[in-house]
Amino acid sequence: MTTTYCKRHKITKTQYGFTLIEMMIVIAIIGVMAAIAYPSYQQYIIKAKRADMMSEMQNIASTIESRKLAQGSYSDISSSIKTEFATEYPRQGSALYDVTINPITLTPPDNILTEKWIITAMPKTGSQMVADGSLSLNYRNVKCRGSICGNSNEWNK
Repeated sequence: MTTTYCKRHKITKTQYGFTLIEMMIVIAIIGVMAAIAYPSYQQYIIKAKRADMMSEMQNIASTIESRKLAQGSYSDISSSIKTEFATEYPRQGSALYDVTINPITLTPPDNILTEKWIITAMPKTGSQMVADGSLSLNYRNVKCRGSICGNSNEWNK
């Protein structure tokens, strides 16, 4: 607030507001904060999308095993599993991953699912997940992200 007096006319004039320098300082501070926060936000988004895909892969694995128990063999469910789940994910919105379900040993005819299977999620070309690498889950619950594999927290590394 600035107050000015005019002695000749005895007028008091009060001005409210910010100076240009004060505004530029505020804008610079906001810019620095945004430059620091945006990369962290992008990493958070990528991690959240990876977690969604990992959860979907766990659901597919559970479905494979529960159908095997209900139907008695993997060969009885092989084509239906691949038709239903070997597709693009997420199913709504823009697709980020291509999912495949394959037997680990290719001895059965026509690539029929066996008790040794692997689910692989490959990032789609051009999606933001390309640099994040592929994900896989096998029948022993071995999880791989890129070349790092194990039975616990490997998907999050």
